[in-house]
Amino acid sequence: MVAKPVRRRWLFGGIAALAAAAGAGGALWRHRVASLVDDAVGADFWSRSFEQPGGGTLSLSDLRQKPLLVNFWATWCPPCVEELPLIDSFFRNHAANGWQVVGLAIDQPSAVRKFLQRTPVGFPIGLAGLDGMELVRQLGNTGGGLPFTVVLDAGGTVLGRKIGQLQPADLERWQRSQVRG
Repeated sequence: MVAKPVRRRWLFGGIAALAAAAGAGGALWRHRVASLVDDAVGADFWSRSFEQPGGGTLSLSDLRQKPLLVNFWATWCPPCVEELPLIDSFFRNHAANGWQVVGLAIDQPSAVRKFLQRTPVGFPIGLAGLDGMELVRQLGNTGGGLPFTVVLDAGGTVLGRKIGQLQPADLERWQRSQVRG
């Protein structure tokens, strides 16, 4: 009869230990994600260049020293396609204030060209293809979900990241943080 209470204590103790470990792991993960913001992108980021759908090359090094919104998207991704007009509007409204916007398409070049003929945007698009997924991961999106947006200040420090469809409030928050910064 003594064995059951002892076994029960071990069982509850084990559950408590697992819960504590899960809590600590969750806190560590949240800290790691939070620490990704305020990181500066490195030389590897700025050294990249991409073919553009209409010809020519988009060099990220040409975009240094100004606030930059980088949006990773694909034609086969409905939320990506839905947010492009919002991003284009942000670009048109804030380009005069120094903001730069770049779309990096994780897609087949022919699909991107065909899509942009039907739905043109005013900001530059780079053809990142599947190789762009490695850049997505390097910028903090380890799951590789699209759409994915990274916003950098003029010094190349990450102001924010978002996996999933952008909302106007996201863009407003980033724009305000850059104005204050």
